[in-house]
Amino acid sequence: MENFRKLGIKEEVLKVLHEMKFEKPTEIQEKTIPIIMEGKDVIAGAATGSGKTLAFGAGIIEKVQPGFGVEALILTPTRELAEQVADSLRNFSKYKKLNVAAVYGGVSIEPQIKQINHADVVVGTPGRILDHLQRRTLDLKSVCFLVLDEADRMFDMGFIDDVRKIIGRCPEDRQTLLFSATINKELARLSKDYMNDPEEIFAETNVDPSKLKQIYYDVEDNVKFSLLVHFLKHDQSGLVMVFCNTQRNTDFIADNLKANGINAVAIHGGHSQNKRSRTLELFHNKDVDVLVCTDVAARGLDIKDVSHVYNYDAPNEPSQYVHRIGRTARAGANGKAVSIIGSRDYENFIRIKREHPEIERQELPEFERAKIGYKMEFRPRDMGFRRGNRGGFGGRRGRFSSGGRENFRGNSERRHEGSNFRNSSESGGYGFRSSGRSESSGEGHEGGGRRSFGERRSGNSRFGDRNSRRQGRFSRHSRF
Repeated sequence: MENFRKLGIKEEVLKVLHEMKFEKPTEIQEKTIPIIMEGKDVIAGAATGSGKTLAFGAGIIEKVQPGFGVEALILTPTRELAEQVADSLRNFSKYKKLNVAAVYGGVSIEPQIKQINHADVVVGTPGRILDHLQRRTLDLKSVCFLVLDEADRMFDMGFIDDVRKIIGRCPEDRQTLLFSATINKELARLSKDYMNDPEEIFAETNVDPSKLKQIYYDVEDNVKFSLLVHFLKHDQSGLVMVFCNTQRNTDFIADNLKANGINAVAIHGGHSQNKRSRTLELFHNKDVDVLVCTDVAARGLDIKDVSHVYNYDAPNEPSQYVHRIGRTARAGANGKAVSIIGSRDYENFIRIKREHPEIERQELPEFERAKIGYKMEFRPRDMGFRRGNRGGFGGRRGRFSSGGRENFRGNSERRHEGSNFRNSSESGGYGFRSSGRSESSGEGHEGGGRRSFGERRSGNSRFGDRNSRRQGRFSRHSRF
């Protein structure tokens, strides 16, 4: 505990750290805690899992006195992070007996009002904090500590105006701490407007690059799911996170993984808070092996022992890729990040690959066609379909056929006669229109293969063999 004591942390917190078997401070803790204890404003660049909560929590516990109203306000981008931070602060401050209230949407507001009445520290999402301010159920006049946690994520989610309104309701003589994985122009502007000569501190990621293997597979759209099932069944792994870009795709993937005998569960912003909390508890307790999620789970959450991260959909921004893969190879453990790249992922992945040339391409293994037991619930307006199109998602014949199993390397071809369809692929459901006879890669529920990089053809169309198609694709996009 001597290393923590040197940072200025008091005995009541040191006792908790000893009980929790903390061995040594992280880099961000070593760099920020002494400055925070001095009362200075801080801008800290720190990634998920770097120990941020103790970094700002030590100063809050030192200076906030119980029973004098809300003296510390911590803003977080998500409900899960608000709960996590609140729980950590309760643990760290148990010998000082601070009352910590977690405030977020998606649940009843009445119990939160009762908690706030006795709170010394409030941790919450911007929208619900504003709701309480408008109801006058939260008073910030006594706030001496303001923390913006995962600030870049809050801004990405569109909370910038809410955050500014909340800061405007806090006393000017407060101490402000801003923690963010990245520092952009908006954050720099906000710090100039609301912070007092902040110290800028940056720490390395908690992920060990030497222990993280990053690979990708370029695959036909309509066998993405089969390849994912193959990996989950054959790669030796601990806890696994599978990232999708949409709520709809997240549910689709999780449901069909379960149909293939894989112990998976989904989490995204469309679920109620109670369901999200139960899901995370199952994953934390290792009652489920695979968490299928949107990026709501990529930031801030303390999920240990994740051995594999799968990008089923390529993230929209390279920064999101960093946050996703940051869930594995932590605390000295080995990790693996696998990106399964279909045609709809090319644009996003080209940008990612440009910034991360260390991602290695792998040859496709031999794998079996997986069963699709649940369809994705498309609405015609989502995909631009016309009513009465008998082709539907790949024609009516074999629309969600899962009968029979076949071995293939990459894809096996199936012929559809005279269909006019738009492909509904495993990866989220769009492809190309084709008339006349077409050969397509073979998951029965999809009906159509992929035209590389969005090419269109009319009349009788036949795909060449897989190798020639892939050579053509790479010749056009050699940046992969």
